[in-house]
Amino acid sequence: MKRWLLAYDVGAVLVFVIAGRSNHGADETAAGILHTAGPFLIALALGWLATRAWQDPASLRVGAGVVAVTVGVGMVLRRLVFDDGTQLSFVLVATAFLALFLLGWRLGALIADRRQAVRT
Repeated sequence: MKRWLLAYDVGAVLVFVIAGRSNHGADETAAGILHTAGPFLIALALGWLATRAWQDPASLRVGAGVVAVTVGVGMVLRRLVFDDGTQLSFVLVATAFLALFLLGWRLGALIADRRQAVRT
């Protein structure tokens, strides 16, 4: 697998942020999106480092670690550094969305690899 798969994870975080901001009527400015995405993008980078995701980025095990770090560290950064809210409902929605999207493409890759292995 390639390191460029990090783009899928970055895309998942950006979709999460843009959808959330849109649902709450927030401005769709680059600065606003970056402010909201910032803690999660930083945490995502830390998740990739902690799990050494570049070695096997499509692994579900790696994905689970990336989700845990992205949500956990992202919420801490959001609260303490970015001075934004971390209500329980937000934490639950963020966890569900990011788990679905960060693990979803990995599950799709696993299924595709298994189907290809059966064909050969």
